[in-house]
Amino acid sequence: MKILYAIQGTGNGHLARATEIVPLLKKLGETDILVSGIQGDIRLPFPVKYRLYGFSFIFGNKGGVAIWKTITKARIFRLVNDIHKIPVHQYDVVINDFEPVSAWACKLRKKTCVGLSHQNAVLHSKAPRPTKKDVLGEWILKHYAPATFRYGFHFKQLDEHNFEPVIRSAIRNATITNNGHYTVYLPAFSNLEIEKLLGPHQSIRWQVFSKHCPKSYTKGSIQFNPVSLEEFNRSFIACSGIMCTAGFETPAEALFMGKKLCVIPMKNQYEQACNAAMLADMGVSVIQKTGSCHDILSNWLQSGQAIKIAYPDNTQSILKRVILAITK
Repeated sequence: MKILYAIQGTGNGHLARATEIVPLLKKLGETDILVSGIQGDIRLPFPVKYRLYGFSFIFGNKGGVAIWKTITKARIFRLVNDIHKIPVHQYDVVINDFEPVSAWACKLRKKTCVGLSHQNAVLHSKAPRPTKKDVLGEWILKHYAPATFRYGFHFKQLDEHNFEPVIRSAIRNATITNNGHYTVYLPAFSNLEIEKLLGPHQSIRWQVFSKHCPKSYTKGSIQFNPVSLEEFNRSFIACSGIMCTAGFETPAEALFMGKKLCVIPMKNQYEQACNAAMLADMGVSVIQKTGSCHDILSNWLQSGQAIKIAYPDNTQSILKRVILAITK
């Protein structure tokens, strides 16, 4: 059986999850990897057959998606060309993690495409939504990467097609410690904006992983580091708490490890607004506006409670079930 696994390359969450999923897929069939997008920092530990420009949402410097940069960096003709060229017909199974090129190639060729992503679960009727409606955000989630069948992952299992998170083996098998520092990953903030946010809390040792940092340096009690999955894992596993965007992979792994968690949803990013709504319902600290969050951050540092969830290791059985459902 030939499998194409297509991964969204905007941000690092999809890529991190792929490090766990791809080795399991390779046990089930001959598996090729496709990655599209230009915002990922993680180097995957296996060959990627197709690397495409795709359509990425570009991170800004002040906490959100930069709409104008996203538009100017879009390569629509290149996207359409790639959609028509990618040979999805050569595969028995196409599994898609919110990746637009292969998804639309399958739709145009009437090829079965299995969506297996967090975004599918975000669309579920049982998944919390932010108070403020976002019609465009809902439309993008529904149409960005169309699929014949949809399966999803969320912080809670929503039904038989929407599962609990994939926890990477590097996290699941780690010896969890607490060295007293706080780990930070806020890719849509410049280093200067992060300094403004964290600087007033000088008694805290901060380890920041930044997209805007070519080499490590220290500013007061803040240590800035380039993004590295291995170094991030070491910091994350040994931290007192984690501050990050309201993405999916990192918050889920924080919940699994029982780390104190504070999230800052990216502006202009509807999926993260939805994630923040569910995390808030679960008791996680959420910062909506960094310009007026001193008290919220202080309270979280001083008295914030960790939430621990023993997510089961069901990834292999989920993949077998998904493939069986479309090949029987």
